[in-house]
Amino acid sequence: MPTPPKIRLIAIGDEILSGRRQDKHFSKLIELLSARGLSLGAAEFISDDEDDITRCLERSFATGDIVFSCGGIGATPDDRTRQACARALGVDLVLHPEAARLIAERCADMAARGQGSADMSTPENQQRLQMGVFPAGAEIVPNPYNKIPGFFIRDHTFMPGFPVMAEPMMTWTLDTRYAHWHHQVERIEHSFLVFGLPESRITPALEALEMRWAGVKAFSLPSVGGEGGARPHIELGVKGPPGPAAEALAYLRAEAVRVGGLLTPP
Repeated sequence: MPTPPKIRLIAIGDEILSGRRQDKHFSKLIELLSARGLSLGAAEFISDDEDDITRCLERSFATGDIVFSCGGIGATPDDRTRQACARALGVDLVLHPEAARLIAERCADMAARGQGSADMSTPENQQRLQMGVFPAGAEIVPNPYNKIPGFFIRDHTFMPGFPVMAEPMMTWTLDTRYAHWHHQVERIEHSFLVFGLPESRITPALEALEMRWAGVKAFSLPSVGGEGGARPHIELGVKGPPGPAAEALAYLRAEAVRVGGLLTPP
């Protein structure tokens, strides 16, 4: 059975790196992927600097991964993702006709509410049209929030930094472009807490587990305790196909007890 490509997130914006805004894309994408039997393979946070974005995208386009990029596709001077994407691919920026139509619809909607003009020749609306200028060959990604689309090219989906817009665009992309990858690989995750056990003592069992059950990954998450009165402990667990993962979990639990661990706080 084929396995899905690696799925990654790129979050772009100085405001995230400075702490002026808190990223919400990371947790939302994990949630959307999990509901479809998929998982996030990596995430990267980068600045608004065009050279930084270009270098990031050059590496990214070379991977063949599925990538969601959030931020930097507006039309102000600090929005440089569209330009960096075109540079990374070595193509021109062009006004996408469908994007131009949708942006004109948005301007007309706003004018009907007494906000601005529907005349697309005004300087303000000409500036708005810049948000429909994409790398040549790109396809639009619908934006149900305000009609101004994102764009898709080479398995990279580019969306605004606003979560209220990015979330439905992620959903549409996953369900329209990648529905064939949904629930292709059934994987589960099990874990338990063990007390009074140094991590070094259980490490050989973790290594043996992965050698014995191919496709099953073991993990160890130590905690020093303290918060809420919690005692120091290790969360031990496995993730992988249901049958082998269940067998590996039973093995790991038995090994933890055998080498002196306690399954309840002392």
